[in-house]
Amino acid sequence: MKYGFVLPFGDARTAADLACEAEQAGWDGFFVPEAPWHIDAWVALTAAAMKTERIRLGTMLTALPRMRPWKLASESATLDNLSNGRVILSLGLGALFMGYQAFLDEITDTRTRAELLDEGIDLLTLLYEGKPFRYEGTHYHVNLEAVDARHYPPKPVQQPRIPLWVVGAWPRLKTMRRALRCDGLIAEKRGTDGQPAPVLPEDIRQMRAYVVAHRPSRAPFDIVIEGKTLGLDTTQTADLLLPRIEAGATWWIEALYGVPQDQLLSRLRQGPPRPI
Repeated sequence: MKYGFVLPFGDARTAADLACEAEQAGWDGFFVPEAPWHIDAWVALTAAAMKTERIRLGTMLTALPRMRPWKLASESATLDNLSNGRVILSLGLGALFMGYQAFLDEITDTRTRAELLDEGIDLLTLLYEGKPFRYEGTHYHVNLEAVDARHYPPKPVQQPRIPLWVVGAWPRLKTMRRALRCDGLIAEKRGTDGQPAPVLPEDIRQMRAYVVAHRPSRAPFDIVIEGKTLGLDTTQTADLLLPRIEAGATWWIEALYGVPQDQLLSRLRQGPPRPI
């Protein structure tokens, strides 16, 4: 298992400084949120890239339906080149409570956002290849053949694309089928009432089995779990993580939203919660 840390506050300089500390403390990934109006995630991650050498850098997460996929492809590929191939791009519909209510022109219809997410994944994949193509979707229409290839930006260092993680809400198969087109899923669960529910080891095991059975590619695939180990002792941490590792989870993301800043910084400096 690899271990990432989400920084939910701070400007680009703070992100750069704390990404450096996270790398020194042994974390494998450093992530920042991306809301409609917030500290710009890509500026913050660029600052972090300039002060680090090893740690993976990414968003947690990017609401692709509100982005122009070609702009996001440019930003993420530029950072991937700057960081020598360390970008991870996490995708989802976006949480409507994170500022959408202020911007009345944002699309909030779930079906439309899902369509935009699916087409956006298509376009990111094609754009990262850096080759001429035509794309005719419901929402996006792209003819890259109309642009001379000498004007294309550099491809990402990571090929065939920057790793894409997308939310997979078990047992909603539409979201799981979407994840099959990506390089990893951010595990969520919905109860019979449609509300979020805890992701248990058995859920992870079932997600892993679904991916193995239905994904045509045998390339590496991540199952990403978000949670908190803040305040847990060694035994409690092992009890939390070992069953999830055994079930097939490959990343643990320490996500301390709403935690006082001093506690969050202390947890970051303690390093990842490796149970063994």
